[in-house]
Amino acid sequence: MRKIRVGSRESKLAVIQSEIVIDMIKKNNPDVEVELITMKTTGDKILNTTLDKVGGKGLFVKELDRALLAGEIDIAVHSLKDVPMEIDDRIPLVAFTKCESPCDVLVLPKGVNEIDWSKPIGCSSMRRSIQFKKMYPDAVISPVRGNVLTRLDKLDRGEYSALILANAGLNRLGLSDRISRIFTEDEMIPAAGQGVIAIQGRAGENYDYLEKIDNKESKIKVEAERAFVKTLDGGCSSPVAAHAVLDGDRIKIKCLYVDEENMSVENMIIDTIEGDVSEHIALGVKLAERVKKQDKAGE
Repeated sequence: MRKIRVGSRESKLAVIQSEIVIDMIKKNNPDVEVELITMKTTGDKILNTTLDKVGGKGLFVKELDRALLAGEIDIAVHSLKDVPMEIDDRIPLVAFTKCESPCDVLVLPKGVNEIDWSKPIGCSSMRRSIQFKKMYPDAVISPVRGNVLTRLDKLDRGEYSALILANAGLNRLGLSDRISRIFTEDEMIPAAGQGVIAIQGRAGENYDYLEKIDNKESKIKVEAERAFVKTLDGGCSSPVAAHAVLDGDRIKIKCLYVDEENMSVENMIIDTIEGDVSEHIALGVKLAERVKKQDKAGE
């Protein structure tokens, strides 16, 4: 019997996402045995500072990358929004699940119906923070780290008046009842790849058991979004967002960018581009180049 070792972060949400993938593998490949291997990543260990100060989202994947390269696991499962734009050619992304809601949401403390503006909004994402400030200019936003359950515990203890989190993550945790408001994609443009689970493997390996899991629409959508971010220098810590929508053979990409050196609501650049699906990556690159010109013109 063929055995597949699946690597995952050990947080509850990461494990649930890995179990979603494992269930799909088993359903489509009854002759395959699957083992889950969890590990704590550097990003899970460093909780006393914001990610942009200690290496960015790559901190959530580096241990899994090492395990893949060492042959200790066969695939790794990630929230795609946590995967850096620069991927080692030896461990490519090999499949993408169907995109769930890419939206961000507002979560209030249990039993509370309105934001208490005397307390900060808990949010560690500059992308989310600046878009929230556009809606509520007087809001005070304070960083919050830890997994989703840890953040919710801090919220319910009264440390924050609200949290801004990902809709898909709360849904997967069975916590959709905690959502007070779902922001539309126009109110808060999502991060590239938000709502999609990505599967990473090793170059040259046979991943035929993922064929029925890999969603072609997701692949087109996230390749366009990630092309935009990568062209803008995906390693930067500036607020950046990209959201693609497919309509038949057409694709529309909406983006957000703010230069970290001149970060303010007034300096937000929001733009869109439309074109043929066959040109989805080129469209993402073209939109990024256009944003670069707008940013330079505004200096």
